[in-house]
Amino acid sequence: MRRINGVRVLSRIVSGEANTATVTADRRLLHPSAVHRSDIRCFSQGKNPFGLYCPSFARNVAGNGRCFSVASSSSVHDVVNDLPRLSFAPKDVVLYQYEACPFCNKVKAFLDYYNVPYKVVEVNPIFKKEIKWSEYKKVPILMVDGVQMVDSTDIIDKLYKRIHPENSTSDSEEERKWLGWVDNHLVHVLSPNIYRNYKEALESFNYITTHGNFSFTQRIIAKYGGATAMYFVSKKLKEKHNITDERKALYGAAETWVEALKDRQFLGGPNPNLADLAVFGVLRPIRHLQSGIDMVENTRVGEWYSRMEDAVGESARIVS
Repeated sequence: MRRINGVRVLSRIVSGEANTATVTADRRLLHPSAVHRSDIRCFSQGKNPFGLYCPSFARNVAGNGRCFSVASSSSVHDVVNDLPRLSFAPKDVVLYQYEACPFCNKVKAFLDYYNVPYKVVEVNPIFKKEIKWSEYKKVPILMVDGVQMVDSTDIIDKLYKRIHPENSTSDSEEERKWLGWVDNHLVHVLSPNIYRNYKEALESFNYITTHGNFSFTQRIIAKYGGATAMYFVSKKLKEKHNITDERKALYGAAETWVEALKDRQFLGGPNPNLADLAVFGVLRPIRHLQSGIDMVENTRVGEWYSRMEDAVGESARIVS
């Protein structure tokens, strides 16, 4: 009975904000000589000082600006072509997560886009021993210079306000609408798709157990037991969220998002906003699973997704 309960806990990895753990983070210093991204962020005096990356910047600002970010204590000024930027630069950032959790991936997309270096603590979803230090029993948990932040939406909102202290509100009415759509609709479409049949459920758990914090024995049990359990759980999730055809629901969600763009590069216009980052983060774990491959092949979301990959760039994760 314990084994079955442990396996069922894995459902939280992809269906909601699940449980997590702790560790101490190292500080990463970003220097111009160390920057190698093809889409390095550039800076402007405009409404969104972080969003512009080099190709866009080159089209809008005369001259060849050098793009860089310097991390120090709490905030510093970066100067590119004599344009100042106030940059949020914490010393220690640690994300406690499940690799495949959509809510954790929302936070990672935000950190990657804003190039905030972070360490990851992968939580064992069966035993959850890493979480004993915290009263909050879900993931993601983000520790920023020793301060705990919880709930993906709240984490992103707080970080955004620290990065953009001049903005009392981070989102427009349109942005708020689509941020809510991600949490209340899009995430609920994923589980019935990645566990649609036993083959896809096994594929999903192969990814989960390969990237998660499991011993060899736990990996085997979780892969096969979890795939079987979640195949049946996904049927109940379909009923709960009134889904009759999994792929139709996924394709419909993707097309709904594309329609929301209204021929813009991003919902945020020339640069991604928080809703863009949330949708991208939620979809990123499934992109190379069969469900994600089918989604890109059968909808128009692929072009936007590729633009987001370029905009977000490489991971800011610190690998020890």
